[in-house]
Amino acid sequence: MQLPFLSFESTNKEIKKEILQSFESFFDREWYVLGEDTTHFEKQYAEFNKVKNVIGVSNGLDALHLALKLLNIGPGHEVIVPSNTFIATVLAISYVGATPVFVEPRITTYNLDPNKIEQAITSKTRAIMPVHLYGQACEMEQIMHIAEKYNLFVVEDNAQAQGACYKGKLTGSWGNVNGTSFYPGKNLGAYGDAGAITTNDAEIAKKAAILRNYGSGRKYHNDVIGYNMRLDECQAGFLNVKLKFLPKWTKQRQEIASWYNEALKNIGDLILPIIAEEASHVYHLYVIRTEKRNELQQYLNERGIGTLIHYPVPPHLQEAYINLAFKKGDFPIAEEIANTCLSLPIWPGLKKNDIDRIAAIIKLFYNE
Repeated sequence: MQLPFLSFESTNKEIKKEILQSFESFFDREWYVLGEDTTHFEKQYAEFNKVKNVIGVSNGLDALHLALKLLNIGPGHEVIVPSNTFIATVLAISYVGATPVFVEPRITTYNLDPNKIEQAITSKTRAIMPVHLYGQACEMEQIMHIAEKYNLFVVEDNAQAQGACYKGKLTGSWGNVNGTSFYPGKNLGAYGDAGAITTNDAEIAKKAAILRNYGSGRKYHNDVIGYNMRLDECQAGFLNVKLKFLPKWTKQRQEIASWYNEALKNIGDLILPIIAEEASHVYHLYVIRTEKRNELQQYLNERGIGTLIHYPVPPHLQEAYINLAFKKGDFPIAEEIANTCLSLPIWPGLKKNDIDRIAAIIKLFYNE
C-alpha cells in the first residue's frame, strides 16, 4: 500500500461542502478582488494570532518582502537570518537590496541560535529574521532582548508555525512586522498561493494595505510606488473555512508526532525532533536525522513510503548566492542538517497503524 508524503484527502473530505459553498458565494457576489472574504479573514486571523492587524497578501515571500520594505530596510543594510532556512526568507532580503547575514541554528532544535546572534551584528545590521522552522517556535524572548539592546527590528518568518507558541505567546505576534504563508501544503493552506502580514503597529498596517495594492489607498490615487500583492478573494474565502479547523488539525499533527516519537525511539542512529524548553511545535514537518539518510529514503520509497528532504542545499551554497562567496564548510551546522535530515509523512488523517508500519520498515532497514 502506498503512503504518500502528503495527502489532502482527509481534510478535503471534511470541509468539501463548506469550501464549495464558499466558492459559490464568492462567485455569485461578483466582487472578486479585496472583498468581504478578505476583510473577514484578516479579522479572523488577527483574532487567532492574537495580533491587532493582519494584511492579506499574495504569498509568503511577498509578505516578508513587504515587511522589510515597511521597515525601510534596503541597500547598505544587513539582515540576520538562519543559515538553514528555505530560500524564500533570504530572497526577501535580496528583494529590498539588503545583505543576508547567516547565523547558525541550534543543532538540536534547528532554529536560530540566540547565543550566536550578537557576534554577527555590525553597524549595518537593521533586523533579525527568526524562522520558526518545521513548526517549532524559536526562542523569541532572548531574540527580542537582543533586538532591543541593539535597536534592531524583528521580522518573523512564520510560514511553517501557525499556532505555535514560545512561553505562551504565539509565533507571528512577537516581531515588529511578520510574514506567513498559506501555500497549500502549510498547516493552514489555501488552494493556491496566499500569505499575510501580521503586526501590532496600526501605522505599518495602513502602509502595508496601500503597498500591496499598487500604492493606492483610494482608487486611481497612488501615494507611493506599490505592488500588486493582494490576497486573492477566492482563497481568502477558503482560508475562512479552514481556519476554523486548524486547532483540531494541529492536535492531530501533534498526536501523530507523539506516535512517531514512541515508535522510533532507540532505533539505529536516528535523531528525533527535540523541542526547546517553553516552546511548542505544531509539526508542519516531522524531521528525523541520520547519517544514512539517502539510503533510508531510498529504502522507504521502494516500499511505498513517501519522504522529502527539507532542504538539501543550504542558502549559502545556492548558485543564486554565489556572489556572497561562501564555500562548503562555512556554515557546518546548516550543512550537517541538510545532509542528514529526512521528512516523514505527517498530515491529518494518518492513523497509528500507518506510523507503526513506517517505524517497522525503518527498523528493518537498520536490522538488514
